[in-house]
Amino acid sequence: MRRNWDESNIRVRPNKKGSRPRTKDRPSYKDAEIGRIITVDRGRYTAVVDEGSPTERTLTAVRAKELRRNPVVVGDRVALVGDTSGQEGSLARLVRIEERDTVLRRSADDTDPYERVVVANATQLVIVVAAANPEPRTGFIDRSLVAAFDAGIRPILCITKTDLKHPQELLDYFAQADVRIVLSESRDGRAPSEEGSQGLSPNLVETISSLLEGEVSVLLGHSGVGKSTLVNALTGSTRDTGHVNAVTGRGRHTSSSALALQPQDAPADTWIIDTPGIRSFGLAHIPAENIVGAFTELAPASAGCPKGCSHSSTAAGCGITAFVAEGKAGASGPARLDSLRKLLGVEENPEVGSEKELGIVE
Repeated sequence: MRRNWDESNIRVRPNKKGSRPRTKDRPSYKDAEIGRIITVDRGRYTAVVDEGSPTERTLTAVRAKELRRNPVVVGDRVALVGDTSGQEGSLARLVRIEERDTVLRRSADDTDPYERVVVANATQLVIVVAAANPEPRTGFIDRSLVAAFDAGIRPILCITKTDLKHPQELLDYFAQADVRIVLSESRDGRAPSEEGSQGLSPNLVETISSLLEGEVSVLLGHSGVGKSTLVNALTGSTRDTGHVNAVTGRGRHTSSSALALQPQDAPADTWIIDTPGIRSFGLAHIPAENIVGAFTELAPASAGCPKGCSHSSTAAGCGITAFVAEGKAGASGPARLDSLRKLLGVEENPEVGSEKELGIVE
């Protein structure tokens, strides 16, 4: 019996998702232009293209559909296609995130494993604290130093408002640590007496400016420490500055999103990234060995620890405990070891140290 193989009269139900065959192949976008993200605002990305050249321009872009699950942050280098003219009303398409050199991350607290990327491709972290009003918290500074160590970026501690109080205790605490410290002092070395509400001296601005040249620097600090004032002094911008509440001791958040700016008269590759006033800085995503490594004066002593040492005060044979007990970490050694143990979560009494005291929250 002869069979009829003609299927021309067969009706095929159309695919709800479209009739075009799906493929994993994606365009390479070899001709895409590379730009640096300087702001992120509700699905719109501002990027600078052709930095330092006569054709340097700023443009607005949206993410391509295939990148919707990939967070794009300030500092990212990205590939852009479409209308990259930068003219008013133009809109480019962000199609690729270039490989990141560094990533500064944090978590909401020490129990939240979800990490949040703060900025990408930074080379320096400038931790801004005030000598007083609000009082500096070593817990927050230590957390920031751990985050910088984990990201592989260089830390700088900038202390403002030394006209209100000399930060000798803070200087003593970090005396043995591998961190550059910059003070708001006058040229003769004395704390300035008339610096205004934010305590910034011309010498501080000059010193910080020289340290930032040729670098991509992130400024991090609680509200009210003078961070936005410092950014304005360095870049000539007019970001809002806040005040410190006399009752709570907290500053008012004036920066709502990260923003990359260029200092005045600086080379084209110099960028300052101003971050919002951060009230939480968890380290849940950072391995214990990197937390120890950030305490640069204590870390070498861990070579004498037994395998799997917790570094608690009851840990048998802990090399760091012995190192500090022998006075080899200096006068601040016991306090530094206590801070390390809190960050590692091996504090004997969990009641000791509120989140505020530990520097997790402001």
